[in-house]
Amino acid sequence: MGLKKTSLNEVHKKLGGKLVDFTGWELPIQFEGIKEEHFAVREKAGLFDVSHMGEFTIDGSDALKFVDYIVANDASAMNENQVMYTFMCNEKGGVVDDLLVYKYTNEKILLVVNAANIEKDYNWVVKQAKAFDVVTENISDNVTQIAIQGPKAQEILQKITDTDLNEIKFFTFNSKVLVAGVECIVSRTGYTGEDGFEVYLGHESAVALAEVIIEAGGEDLSPIGLGARDTLRFEAGLPLYGNELGDNITPLESGLGFFVKLEAGDFIGKDVLVAQKRDGLTRRTAGFKLTGKGIARGGYKVFAEGKEIGYVTTGYKLPGQKESIGIALINIEYAKIGKNIQVEIRNKLVDAEVISKKFLEKKYKK
Repeated sequence: MGLKKTSLNEVHKKLGGKLVDFTGWELPIQFEGIKEEHFAVREKAGLFDVSHMGEFTIDGSDALKFVDYIVANDASAMNENQVMYTFMCNEKGGVVDDLLVYKYTNEKILLVVNAANIEKDYNWVVKQAKAFDVVTENISDNVTQIAIQGPKAQEILQKITDTDLNEIKFFTFNSKVLVAGVECIVSRTGYTGEDGFEVYLGHESAVALAEVIIEAGGEDLSPIGLGARDTLRFEAGLPLYGNELGDNITPLESGLGFFVKLEAGDFIGKDVLVAQKRDGLTRRTAGFKLTGKGIARGGYKVFAEGKEIGYVTTGYKLPGQKESIGIALINIEYAKIGKNIQVEIRNKLVDAEVISKKFLEKKYKK
C-alpha cells in the first residue's frame, strides 16, 4: 500500500519539499533546511502542514461527562470555545496519547490526536464510549489542518480575515472564521513555543487557502518541515508521543503533572497516578547538557556512578547552540538540576549535567 498524502502534497512538491515516509504519510522533512526553518519560526513565521493529525467528534448528552472520564485533565472546568491539553491514560496510568480537547458545548466536543495513534486512539475511544450516551466519529480523513507559528503569525493571518484575531485568546478557538472567504476553525495553539494559530478546514479549499496564506506572508513566511517541527518543540520543552510519553510512561513521570487533575472526578488510570503521587516517583524526565563531546540521540543509555539509570528520550545539537542538549527518563534521585550523569555515545561514556527542561522562554500571547 502506498503512502497516504495530505491535501497539500502538491504544494510541498511545488515549494521544493524533501518528502519522506512519516508514520505512513508522505510529508516534507525539510524545505530550505532544518536550521533555516527553525530560525524562520523563531524570528518571523512558519507554515506547517499538520493535516496528518487525527480528529474525532464526540456528540451527545454525555459528551462532556465521557471526555472527563477518558482524560486526565479537568474537562468539566472548560468554558465553551476553550481548548485544553491533556492525556488519555490506560488502566496502568500510562499514556494512550496526548491530545487537545476543543469544547464547543457540553454536548459537542472535538478531540485532536497524534497522527501515528489515530487507529489505536479511536478504537480506545469507541471501547470506552459504550457506557455513555454519545456518538463518536473519526473525521480525520476529512480535515486539513494548517499551522502558522511565529512572532509574525498574527500579522500575516490578520491580512486575510475580518475576524479580530486578538479576540482568539491563548488556548481558545472560533469555529466560524472566514479566512480568505473560507469558513475555518481557528485556534490559538501550537507546538513551537511561539504565538500562532491552527486552521482547520475541508480538503476542497486547502490548496487555494495555503497559497493565499503563503502570498500574504511573503518573505516573512517560510514553509516548515518535520525536522524543524521537532527541533522547535524540543527547544520549547514540549513532549513528543513515543519519546517523552508512551503506554508505559505516566504523565507524572514525564514531568507533566500540571495537566493532570487528581482532585477532579474519576478518570481512567487515576488510582495509579494518585498512588504514584502519594508514594513518590521512581523515575522522571530531566533536561541535560553534554559537557563532553558528542550528540545524545533518543534511545541512548544514561549512567551515573557506574550504573545504568535510564535513557535519552530526545537529544539534539540545536540550531545556534554550542552545547548538545537532551531530555532523559532517569531514576528520580539523579533527576535534580546540577547532578552529574553520563550518556553512552558509540560505546563511550560522555559526561553530562542535569539542567532545566525549559531550554527556551516561550512567547505565547496570553
